Amino acid sequence: MARSVSTGAKIGWSIAAWVVALLIFFPILYAIITSLKTEQEAIAGFSLIPSGTFENYITVQTQRDYFKPFMNSVILSVGSTILALIIAIPSAWAMAFAPTKRTKDILMWMLSTKMMPSVAVLLPIFIIFRTFGLLDSRIGLTIMLTLINLPIVVWMLYTYFREIPGEILEAARMDGASLWKEIVYVLTPMAIPGIASTLLLNIILAWNEAFWTIQLTTTNAAPLTAFIASFSSPQGLFWAKLSAASTMAIAPILILGWFSQKQLVRGLTFGAVK
Repeated sequence: MARSVSTGAKIGWSIAAWVVALLIFFPILYAIITSLKTEQEAIAGFSLIPSGTFENYITVQTQRDYFKPFMNSVILSVGSTILALIIAIPSAWAMAFAPTKRTKDILMWMLSTKMMPSVAVLLPIFIIFRTFGLLDSRIGLTIMLTLINLPIVVWMLYTYFREIPGEILEAARMDGASLWKEIVYVLTPMAIPGIASTLLLNIILAWNEAFWTIQLTTTNAAPLTAFIASFSSPQGLFWAKLSAASTMAIAPILILGWFSQKQLVRGLTFGAVK
């Protein structure tokens, strides 16, 4: 039987959830408010009352060419996600359905690479990119974003694949399915919720990546993260314009997350409840 919860407890938990949600959302809200202020008002101090000016958005779009870094962000995030899935799906299949005694060690090693500070490998990565002419290029950044997010993609897909009964794949083999058909026509359709949530999460991670995009680009392949950083210059930190650029940068991800939240939650909880 389900545990009964009093009305007072429900109200209390609801209020607590709203408070936590507002605390998390407040930085985004304040950035939006600041973007609607003049520079003088933005640096004057804390205030939740905007002047209602859209001058900062006009400046961001006209003087700084917002469209180019926006398209770079789209290409880099989508391209790195597709490349990561192409590599991760066969890898996760092998670890889930044809494991060896070293499979868990490999998974832990892959996860441990995410714990290493990025700055520790900045110099060798920079030298490699310079040697092969990948600095400030979409191809180079796509490869980099793929590699840094690949451990998470493999781990998530491995978790989802482990929940799929192996008997189904054995039945496909008995019907004459090749390895490629087994992965494409049997395994992938059954893991669509997990693959979709992995895809969405990887797009968000790639879109928000700032360290490598700032260090490995200047103008040609610079995405929105580098575009935002450009508003911090020796001439000063332009808070209002910086807030406008940040708002325009996070808006696509907020919209994507809003419309895909059910699919994202379904995928992230895939296999959690029997």
